[in-house]
Amino acid sequence: MLLSRNSPLGAFVRRSQLEFTRLQFHDGTSLWKSLIVYRRPTLPAWKRRNPGAGPLSFDTNLQAESFDTDGTLLDLIYGGLSSKTVMLKDGNTSTDDMEKLLDYQVSRMQKPGNRVPQAMQSQLRAMVRSGLTIPSVASYVQFLDAWKSGDYPSSFDSLHRYFDYTMQSRDRSLYQYALLNLAILQADFGCFSEAITAMQETIATARENHDMPCLNYSLSWLYQFGRTHPEEMVEIQQKGVLGSEKEALSFLKAKAKESNMWTLLSTTLLSEAKLILSNGDNVYQAFESIIKASHLNVTKNITEGYGGLMLMQSSIFDRLGVGCQAWNYCELFLHCYAGQSPSEDVIQTQCRSAHILARKGRWKEAISRMDEVDHEALRTLRYQQFWTTNLGILKLRRHLHKDELDAGDQILAQLRAAPAGVPELQFDVSVVEIHLQMRRANYTQALSLLERLMTELDQQEADIFQRLKAMILKARIYLQAGVPQKGFSVAIRAASLAHKARLLPVLWEAVGTIGKILISVKEFEATVKLVESVLPQALECEDCDLAAHLFSGLADGHMGMAGQAKRGSFRRKEKLTKALEALSCAFEEFSRIEDIRGQCEMMAKKATIMHLNGDPVLANDCAAKYLDIKKAAKAQD
Repeated sequence: MLLSRNSPLGAFVRRSQLEFTRLQFHDGTSLWKSLIVYRRPTLPAWKRRNPGAGPLSFDTNLQAESFDTDGTLLDLIYGGLSSKTVMLKDGNTSTDDMEKLLDYQVSRMQKPGNRVPQAMQSQLRAMVRSGLTIPSVASYVQFLDAWKSGDYPSSFDSLHRYFDYTMQSRDRSLYQYALLNLAILQADFGCFSEAITAMQETIATARENHDMPCLNYSLSWLYQFGRTHPEEMVEIQQKGVLGSEKEALSFLKAKAKESNMWTLLSTTLLSEAKLILSNGDNVYQAFESIIKASHLNVTKNITEGYGGLMLMQSSIFDRLGVGCQAWNYCELFLHCYAGQSPSEDVIQTQCRSAHILARKGRWKEAISRMDEVDHEALRTLRYQQFWTTNLGILKLRRHLHKDELDAGDQILAQLRAAPAGVPELQFDVSVVEIHLQMRRANYTQALSLLERLMTELDQQEADIFQRLKAMILKARIYLQAGVPQKGFSVAIRAASLAHKARLLPVLWEAVGTIGKILISVKEFEATVKLVESVLPQALECEDCDLAAHLFSGLADGHMGMAGQAKRGSFRRKEKLTKALEALSCAFEEFSRIEDIRGQCEMMAKKATIMHLNGDPVLANDCAAKYLDIKKAAKAQD
């Protein structure tokens, strides 16, 4: 067949012949070895068609000279042939294959959010040392890996190197993506003002280049950043880049529909539901947004959106006081969708389920659930910080319940000493710190910390759930400090707002606090009616600490009513019996969460009632059990 010199095939043959002529000897041998490896899978089929082929049939020169297969020369040329296999050390990967491999690594690092596995890092380094022409995307892989490992200087250098290479051939078409990556990088390392400046330039460049996907994503990121760091968004709000939060969400939804960016639309709908819950608005509207996002995930096959969706569903049912449903959504996600979801969603779900287990008093299972987190995912700095902070909060709460205050101080110091805190968990850290001061009876310091926390929450326009929890905590500090009447108006206001926002667990906690305040003014019957009206629904929250305090308040109410009854009357005996039942239930709830002080307090009250009933044997048994609990707690220390 005669090829024309100007035909595409003829030009290819001439170019191949020219490149082969220019090859160095080492490159020629590497090319030959690569050809052997390339055709090696077809070797068995070729030998079946040519039974007379020998072990050196792949090289005519060696077969003609009858070299020994175990010879030194053969090992030098074809290393590994002595083992009767062709194992080549280099030259078996093309630049195109290398680029495809790196693109795959980028997709894996961006979607699940993990770093490059250590085994793969070793292989990539070996490929780089083999002398191949490394694509520019290798610098982007290095940037992602350094960013997720917390190496700010290396990630910054790799990012600049990558976009310096790419912009030489693609002009300024990728400039907005360079700025976008730079802004996200700056924000992750705490350089918020630089991040906002870079993101503003990203938005301007994306508008100039009519890059709607980049523009919409940038605006969405800026909105989420504003929710996490509202104090940094003052200048943005003054310029009116996004408008109000509702206006920003409406704009993002419209643009996502126009651009067919269904993932962004699903995320925006969930953000809308979160905003509704945070402001204490109608819960039905939040459910409507969640259902829209769920429908979108199913119809558009947005597999990576199930994590955020089910976390939101778990959160809303937790706010409504349906603890079992909140737990079921976490378990459903972990069993059905964890494998195809980002690692961040998986870790957040595992931490949430661990906290739910801890509220039930299942501490060992909670710690085990935290240990189930993929250690490969924890190689990413941000995930590791989130996981460590959640684990520290769990352990600190357990130490507080077990009255191990010195150990709690050590864990709190570690949480406070973290170089970069997790913003969404700072409220929880502050609350457990206040509880620690209350356990030490240092109410002045606890109230000072709480006032500072409430000021920060008001400045940030924080979630109404957090603000109401802070209000109830203030009423409890007044209650334990011996001035319960000062917290009455705070508790009443918290109960009213919680009822309006449908934050039922907060409402039950506020009602329990109001009941204890009423006891201080001898309104025992009102306390019993209040607590009995909310107790059945409060038990659905599956929060042992909440249930224990409600039962304790109920027992105090019955005990007060018994004290107002005549000595020896049926009403007095009835109320004492009900007080004993409530104390037994409270003791059981305190035992589940291993609350030493709560158990001892319930045993002391039971011993007092037994003594009033004229039963010294049972009273002594309760006193002995009280001492056993104290001894067991000291033995564990």
